[in-house]
Amino acid sequence: MKTMEPGHTAPPGREEGPPVTSAQSARPKRPKRSGPRRRDWLHGLLMSTPAVAGIVAFVGVPFGYAVVLSFYNVRLGSPLAPTFFGLEQYRRLFTDPDLSGPFLRALLNNLTFAVVVVPLQTGLALALAILLNRKLKAIGLFRSLFFMPVVFPMTLVAVIWRLILARSDQGLLNSALHAVSFGNWGAFDWLGDAATAMASIIVLSVWQGVGFQMVILLAGLQQIPGELYEAAELDRASRRQQFRHVTLPGIRGTLVFVAMLTSVLSFRVFDQVYVLIHGGGLDEDATRTVMYQAVTTAFDQNNIGQASAITVVFFLIVVVLTLVQRRVVRPDNED
Repeated sequence: MKTMEPGHTAPPGREEGPPVTSAQSARPKRPKRSGPRRRDWLHGLLMSTPAVAGIVAFVGVPFGYAVVLSFYNVRLGSPLAPTFFGLEQYRRLFTDPDLSGPFLRALLNNLTFAVVVVPLQTGLALALAILLNRKLKAIGLFRSLFFMPVVFPMTLVAVIWRLILARSDQGLLNSALHAVSFGNWGAFDWLGDAATAMASIIVLSVWQGVGFQMVILLAGLQQIPGELYEAAELDRASRRQQFRHVTLPGIRGTLVFVAMLTSVLSFRVFDQVYVLIHGGGLDEDATRTVMYQAVTTAFDQNNIGQASAITVVFFLIVVVLTLVQRRVVRPDNED
């Protein structure tokens, strides 16, 4: 027992207990980060530093500069100093008929392209991934053939498809239809006709990009345990039931990633449109995109401030649509 100080006595029948601790001192302390976990965190930070630095240098800084330029009247090659415009560039973008008309038309073309390409390319990539997810001889050769268009530059792809869709009888598609129809098919302008111009760009883009999504989905299919399919066969599940209850749940996260990636890529469509408009006779009004509108405004009209405003507005639209899409189709394991 503790010895009591002189002049202090404990109440009769009670012994002095342990000292009472406050609620703050009784609260459990947060465990400190252990040494290995701290080292892993530092290693992860160091390994991600080059990627983060690249994003900041090549995406963040140019976009911030574009935001600043959108508030000024900047003319490319003009000897006059830039003048502050405030929100005038944005007001003209939505109220000036000469600017709002082409911009809204380009935005509608972008949305049409994305609405068609995202489900079409994702579904085709899934079908090809399932087809190539087999243990067959020379399966690697077939996978390489389907992936080969991804390696080609988009400019080269646009030139190839310009030869296929050429208006004259020398065009490969017109020649094939002419032969199949026993000479009854005339030369049709697939690129110059407004009814088929956007469809031509969609077919070209899907052909070039589907291999990339196919590889991602193929990797997801190979991660599904084979025991799940064996159990489904024991339960006498059909191929359709296996696809619905085993395959789709197993690659749901991969499908969401592919759909979001395809959406972002479909909004930045530019190369094939620019090449075919300037060298293939593509209908400009039916296929102009927002990126095409921004580039032509900057370098054909020399209006850097207006082009910057277009890119800023388009960036905000794409961010909102991406967040909405992520909210709708996010995987079940995400909070």
